Amino acid sequence: MVYKSIMTQDDLAFDRQHIWHPYTSMTRPLPVYPVASAHGCELQLASGERLVDGMSSWWAAIHGYNHPRLNAAMQAQIAKMSHVMFGGITHQPAVDLCRRLVAMTPSALECVFLADTGSVAVEVAMKMALQYWHAKGEARRRFLTFRNGYHGDTFGAMSVCDPDNSMHSLWKGYLPENLFAPAPQSRFDGEWDEADMVSFARLMAAHRHEIAAVILEPVIQGAGGMRFYHPEWLKRLRKMCDREGILLIADEIATGFGRTGKLFACEHAGIAPDILCLGKALTGGTLTLSATLTTRQVAETISDGEAGCFMHGPTFMGNPLACAVANESLAILESGEWQSQVAAIEAQLKAELAAAAASEFVADVRVLGATGVVETSLPVNMAALQRFFVERGVWVRPFGRLIYLMPPYIIDSAQLTRLTRAVTEAVNIPEHFVS
Repeated sequence: MVYKSIMTQDDLAFDRQHIWHPYTSMTRPLPVYPVASAHGCELQLASGERLVDGMSSWWAAIHGYNHPRLNAAMQAQIAKMSHVMFGGITHQPAVDLCRRLVAMTPSALECVFLADTGSVAVEVAMKMALQYWHAKGEARRRFLTFRNGYHGDTFGAMSVCDPDNSMHSLWKGYLPENLFAPAPQSRFDGEWDEADMVSFARLMAAHRHEIAAVILEPVIQGAGGMRFYHPEWLKRLRKMCDREGILLIADEIATGFGRTGKLFACEHAGIAPDILCLGKALTGGTLTLSATLTTRQVAETISDGEAGCFMHGPTFMGNPLACAVANESLAILESGEWQSQVAAIEAQLKAELAAAAASEFVADVRVLGATGVVETSLPVNMAALQRFFVERGVWVRPFGRLIYLMPPYIIDSAQLTRLTRAVTEAVNIPEHFVS
């Protein structure tokens, strides 16, 4: 089937009537903008306009769109096989990918479980922790985490998202009740406050025999508020988990592969988790794939337990096509160019978003690596703000009280200026906010 380059009004009417977009209403749908193609850092709308992408398609397309090396990797693999089951079968793309992941992550993380989405990677990590303690004969069934965290949209992952201040508050009563400490207050670029840890330490001490694992997003709390916290937190939590014999899960689905200026955000503190979740940028934003890595000790404890194996197996686990393009994405990262790219993005975001702080509607401006955040004092008017950005030739997807940029690493300075200029203009227009 050859797809049309221009969508008709009938197509758009069908979309409004029948297609449920993420986090939208079927009775009050937000406008959607038809994309015909994407190349580099730009999305081309079906109507012909080009938009500089500030989202990396939800933080995944770090190398931009239609990257020739990623395309070539997929074309070469699809001619061989696009998919085979991973039960009882292995293949070169998966072996090569896992070899790369083991080599680039902390040395203790030797065992790799391939899944298909970030939420599933978190589910896998949580199941690993629960099955680990079951194998050890201990009934540890709770997780300890921060408020303002976000770990995914499936039920297990939702149970470790903030139950009150998140998109998942609707599900209270259906989800397992886990333990939530106050969100970190010591900022990444600020002074470490020892008192910040008190509530977390008390919760861990009071429930240490119930806790299977601590789960956190290192350094950046993503969709729960885009908050940047002090790396000293990670050092202290690693020591606390070691002292109490509690597993530490690092959810690096959003932060992994260079976004914070380090290959993995845990490197800001020089620590390694017991279980690591990866996704999003793993394939350079081309196909869905995720990975959960753990230590030999955790893997062998699970494997020697009552079940005799780890009880999980997604249908599309180890998909050869996704593994092949992930290998090429990681090969691009291995060249090291991302380091100078992210450093340049960080410097430009700091310089150009600073002006937004003068707006009466702005509560905070913060930048870390290739992530720039403007936190507003009022909720944004999503439809009006989105329309404004499209008219300015940029694609930015705000939510709640956050207007943020997480562009592809290959963005040039002129493209990034178009994004920052649009954001600084947008925050001075009262109609863009809901009072």
